[in-house]
Amino acid sequence: MHKIPSPIRKAALLLMAGLVSSCSDFGDMNTDPNRASSANTAFLLTAAITGATSGNSGVPGSVTNTIAQPNLYAQHWSEITYTTNSRYGASTFDYNGFYAGPLISLATIMQLNTDPATKASVTANGSNANQLAIARILRAYQFSVLTDRFGDIPYSDALKGQTSLRPKFDAQKDIYTDLFKELKDAVTQFDGGTNVKGDVLLGGSPAKWKKFANTLRMALALRLSKIDPATGKTEFAAAYTAGGLSATSDNVLYNHDALYPNPWFASFVTSGRLDFAVSTTLVDYMKPLSDPRLPAYADKSTNKQDYVGMPYGLTNPGAKPADVSLPAAALRTVVTAPAYVMTYAQTLFMQAEAAKLGWISGDPKALYEAAIKSSFEQWGVYKEDTYKAFIAQTGVAYSDAQALELIGTQKWVALYMQGYEAWTEWRRSGYPNFLKPAPGALNPSKQIPRRQQYPTTEAQLNTDNYNAANARQGADLDDTRIWWDKK
Repeated sequence: MHKIPSPIRKAALLLMAGLVSSCSDFGDMNTDPNRASSANTAFLLTAAITGATSGNSGVPGSVTNTIAQPNLYAQHWSEITYTTNSRYGASTFDYNGFYAGPLISLATIMQLNTDPATKASVTANGSNANQLAIARILRAYQFSVLTDRFGDIPYSDALKGQTSLRPKFDAQKDIYTDLFKELKDAVTQFDGGTNVKGDVLLGGSPAKWKKFANTLRMALALRLSKIDPATGKTEFAAAYTAGGLSATSDNVLYNHDALYPNPWFASFVTSGRLDFAVSTTLVDYMKPLSDPRLPAYADKSTNKQDYVGMPYGLTNPGAKPADVSLPAAALRTVVTAPAYVMTYAQTLFMQAEAAKLGWISGDPKALYEAAIKSSFEQWGVYKEDTYKAFIAQTGVAYSDAQALELIGTQKWVALYMQGYEAWTEWRRSGYPNFLKPAPGALNPSKQIPRRQQYPTTEAQLNTDNYNAANARQGADLDDTRIWWDKK
């Protein structure tokens, strides 16, 4: 399960956190001078952030095809030679590393900052309130990624160790209700005290964390546009009023460094495998529009010296890496490539849709065009004349009658390298409407997956709760729709 309290697991966790035990009856005999005497919350926060943002995957430390899966679901990328993943051949996905990695780190931070016996000892890394607020926001983000991937998941019973070896699965509706509460409460918890150390995402800035929390709340509220629009409108409007990301410079991203290198460098450069190319689906949409982001997204084909997409989901593709466009070299560098978590462009697209739905006041057209501009700025390609020509052309120019389609499609383009978010938004909105199932699909339904299947450990070790979740949500298949995913 998510945190099996075996002696081995306990030992690993204690070693990671830098904990040692000592016995006062024997003075310093059992004290190791080379180890910290208590958990370092700054280190734990850094580990939680890097574990969650590496490759935008939600899979800590993974440099395998698992982190490519969301880019394949969104059809931003295609596989070149071995196409099993793009044909939905991977039926189950393991979220245990998420619980045992970032989430247990955050749970430890929260426990140390609330326990009367330890809370004073960790204030060197920031005020207790500020550490708790950041941990709660990041925890909400990570749980939102999980529940949007799997649906019902262990939530209220998770991370309790020996008291809950077989945690129940919470209904996604209930998880969302609590996530809204957590984000609202966390924003008010910042106390003006010492800023938090170990924050490699937002530098410990309470103002930036508040913006991130409010923007995440908007994103989750928009998920309810079909299943519960009344609640969605209320939550979105409140978060919008509270204030989200307000400039491209507010983008929430993790810049890889020497300690936490870009996983795509290992995949493309160190291994030299060249498994992935930019998909025909994306290239064939962007290229006719002369989209200036295309050179930032992809390199030209070595053989053809042009942008050539890789056909998606073929059984026997018969292509060579030199024939197609690989993801841009800048995205494959070891230390400088960013992992985007939330962007201003994404925020503006959300606000444009909310304005169109009547959830907030504002001009959907102006917000939509500003979102495209911010995306251009994000990828370093903004030039005023190019931008104006782009938004004026057929297929991009705003039309009130086609507003949701235009917003959804351009949002999909802007979410490049944010694969899970792009896939999630396609499931919710249905846009872009030109995504088609892989021709060589291996899953029983032959359709683009609507969720990911639970890890096999749930069926094996948590059988009763696993069965209860399936009875409530639907069969543990990749075409079962999660709570908010309605036709």
